[in-house]
Order: sequence, then structure tokens, then C-alpha cells
Amino acid sequence: MADEVLKTGTTTIGIKYKDGVILATDQRATMGNLVAHTDVQKLYQIGDNLGMTIAGVVGDAQLMVRYMQSEIAMYTMKKGAPMTVNAAATLVANVIRQGFYLGLIVGGYDRTGGHIFSIDGAGGFIEDNFMSVGSGSVFAIGALQAGYKPDMSKEDAINLALTALNSSIQRDAFTGNGMLLATIDKDGFKWYPAEELKSRVESMGYIYPHH
Repeated sequence: MADEVLKTGTTTIGIKYKDGVILATDQRATMGNLVAHTDVQKLYQIGDNLGMTIAGVVGDAQLMVRYMQSEIAMYTMKKGAPMTVNAAATLVANVIRQGFYLGLIVGGYDRTGGHIFSIDGAGGFIEDNFMSVGSGSVFAIGALQAGYKPDMSKEDAINLALTALNSSIQRDAFTGNGMLLATIDKDGFKWYPAEELKSRVESMGYIYPHH
């Protein structure tokens, strides 16, 4: 892909904790070596019980999000029940093979609990307890590996996600400019306000990545 293509660069993170899942991302978009945008949304709600993070070409990502939101809404209306996380990940994996330049994380909560899947551009998808996708993932995964514990609490998982994001922001030139974080559990999808994230990050001794 040419350098002129607008990309999210990015660090995206998924963590499964005892009662649900966390999805988190930075907010920087790049065009070659240029920081093109500093307030990019890379984390989306795609259903009442489902979320998705995006890394890759911005146009492809926005198209994928719109498609998934539409398909999941129609499924829920027809079935009268939420789509399972595995079904949503399978649908994304099938669609991405049509030529989307993306790396995605699909996470959510259903009758079997919380689940996260990483999905690559070839349509491969893998479930795991924690994962990171994007240019900064090599830095984030070390923090996740060191800090993850099975059945960890929501609070500990949020702190781990922010620690991993901070590692990438400090070391990856394509990651930075703000943080987005959401939890998904039995009560559904919940955004964490920017001010709450900022105060939490600073209380942990990190510098919040301002726009």
C-alpha cells in the first residue's frame, strides 16, 4: 500500500477478565511518516453485547464497521436474541477475505461468557485471553504477557490495558494521541470517559497522551 493511504497505524488491545472483556486503543492516524489525525476512533460498538477494534486502512475500517453494525442489528431483530461473539467473529472473518486491509479484534459477552478474537486480513481468527493488533502490538504484548492473570478483576484488567497502551505509545511512532477503552459484560457495552481514563493513567504514574 502506498504511503499516501491513511492508516490507523495503531495499538489495539483485547483482554478477557473474570466477568467480561476489555477493548482499548490509541487514537492516532498516520499517512506515511505524517501524523494525519489525532482523534481517530478505532474502537466501535457493533452490537449491544459486541465491540470491535480496527487497525489498517481507515476507509476499509469504516466500511467494515458500518457493515457489521447493520448485519448484527438485522440478526438481533430477526432472532430476538443477541449474536454470539463467535458468530460475530466468524462473520467478520468471512467478510475480510473480500480484500480488506485490516487487522481486527472482536470482543463481547454472550451466554457462555466473555470472548475475544483476533482476525487477520486472510480471514484467520483466533480466540485467546489477551491480544494486541497493530504496529505497536510488539510492545503491548510484552506488558500483557507479564501482567495477565486468569480470572483477573475488571479493575486489574483496565489497569493492564492502560499499561500495555502506555508501553506502545512510548515506543511506537504510529501509536499515540489519546486512549479509548470500553468494557463488555452481562450489562452490555460501556465506554469509559476520557477524563476517567486520564486520571487513572496519571495515578498509575504515566503521562496521558494528549491530542
